[in-house]
Amino acid sequence: MAEQPPPCATYRFSNNKHFPSCSDLPVLSSSLHWNYHPSSSRVDVAFRHTGVSDRRWIAWAINPTSAGMVGSQAIVSFPRTDGSLAVYTSSITSYGTRLEQGNLSFPVWDLSATNQNNEMIIYASLELQGNISAVNHLWQVGPMSENTPMMHSVAPSSPNVRSMGSLDFLSGKITATRSSSATVKNIHGILNTVSWGILMPTGAIIARHLKKFESADPLWFYMHVSCQLLAYVLGGLGGFVTGIVLGKRSHGIEHSSHKIIGIILFCLATAQVFGGMVRPGKDSKYRPFFNWFHFLVGYSTIFLGIINIYKGFGIFHAAESWWYAYSAVLVGLGCIALGLEAYARVKGRKSNISDNNKCSTTSIEIEEV
Repeated sequence: MAEQPPPCATYRFSNNKHFPSCSDLPVLSSSLHWNYHPSSSRVDVAFRHTGVSDRRWIAWAINPTSAGMVGSQAIVSFPRTDGSLAVYTSSITSYGTRLEQGNLSFPVWDLSATNQNNEMIIYASLELQGNISAVNHLWQVGPMSENTPMMHSVAPSSPNVRSMGSLDFLSGKITATRSSSATVKNIHGILNTVSWGILMPTGAIIARHLKKFESADPLWFYMHVSCQLLAYVLGGLGGFVTGIVLGKRSHGIEHSSHKIIGIILFCLATAQVFGGMVRPGKDSKYRPFFNWFHFLVGYSTIFLGIINIYKGFGIFHAAESWWYAYSAVLVGLGCIALGLEAYARVKGRKSNISDNNKCSTTSIEIEEV
């Protein structure tokens, strides 16, 4: 049975251009058409984006140095506010780029673009460097603000974070790839949510409520220490390191408040760990000061950790399911804490009543004697 041609193969360009090879790209309603000339390493390309219903920018790029966005050499097009169509080259040097016009690291000529019938097409001819036919390529679509291209979506579920791959112009083989930064973001988010947002509050609940049960002593202490140490390792070390990695990869993008809170959390958690190592004995005159320090630093860490988790969800454009799931976990922990608090108060009242009854009985017996 003969292999069916891709849908892009049936497309006919209105300007009588012909491209013998093409591929329907996996996301963003786009396709790439090309004509490769091996003898000169020249490629004529047409990047086509369909379903255009508003003003937007489109771009297709080759990255000669890596599979990511930074370092890519892009060809950009968008409709200006006056109705004319811009088409130019742009070298991407940071994640904060506004797709400024500039020269590429390889020759490009015959640039043109069209915007009609709800589709945008970029045409270009370029010369591949190093006598190669396989490249890393990317394609993107994003919103406009006046005549300035704006940042595209970076949500984990967005097709914009999956619009990259490898392409061999000679064989026609295209392989989709995923940005390593997206993977690091996921790891960063999971580590910090589990550590600061779940383990830390759980450890605090254990310390406050389980120690009131005589049968749980000293088990509650080891459970409390285990939760807090694991939270410190996951969030204070793993989460902090992945945050640094993301910061280095995201040149030009600043989330100042999220970063500052993260640094404060790391410092507070480190102070808690070392403070626990040198805590004074129960009979020491310094013990009350340590208890206040431990209480204030601990609950400040929990409060700031929860705030920063929600900030991270916003920065990452996390799906609503993440917001709802974590909020449900917080509500669950809150209900457990309130339930244990209510139980402790009821038990305390019964204990006080019992003690008062014993005192009354003893007084009566003394009077009788």
